[in-house]
Order: sequence, then C-alpha cells, then structure tokens
Amino acid sequence: MPTYVVRYTYDERTDVRDAVRPEHRAYLGDLAEQGVVLGSGPFTDGEPGALLVFRTADREALDAVIAADPFTREGVVRETDVRAWDIVIGPWSAPA
Repeated sequence: MPTYVVRYTYDERTDVRDAVRPEHRAYLGDLAEQGVVLGSGPFTDGEPGALLVFRTADREALDAVIAADPFTREGVVRETDVRAWDIVIGPWSAPA
C-alpha cells in the first residue's frame, strides 16, 4: 500500500482550530488504530501547520481521508501538499 506525506498549512483562525482540535485528533486517532495514520503532529516553529503520514490503498482513498478531516471540513487548512513517499529505512518501511 502506498505511503503519503501530507503537509497542512493552517489559516490564521487559531480560535476555530482550537475549537475543532479535539474532533480532529479523535478522527486521526481512529485512523491510527486502523493503520491509516502512521504519524501526525503540528510544527513547533515557523508557519502554522502539521505533517501527517498516511498509508492508504491509493491517492483517491487518501483524498477522501483528508476531505473528512474536521480541520479540512472547517476550512482551517489553507493549503495541503501531498507527496507519495517510498520509505526504505525505518520502522515504517516494508520488509526486505
């Protein structure tokens, strides 16, 4: 299954982000339990945003997961950058 790295860039509405964050984290937590989210977390410096790593059947499935994210639904994600990622070393890599 393909792995994707997704960078969210947030808009300036921290009040909306703060209000929706519990639902956003619960959504991603459920996906992590299913093995869809491998890792997720906000950047601690620079422009507000986050890095998320997903493993989905294909890009269409990933797009559906992103669209259903409460942060996306509420419009606090200003920009989404998606890259397919071939992990060759580390715990997320496929066995050789």
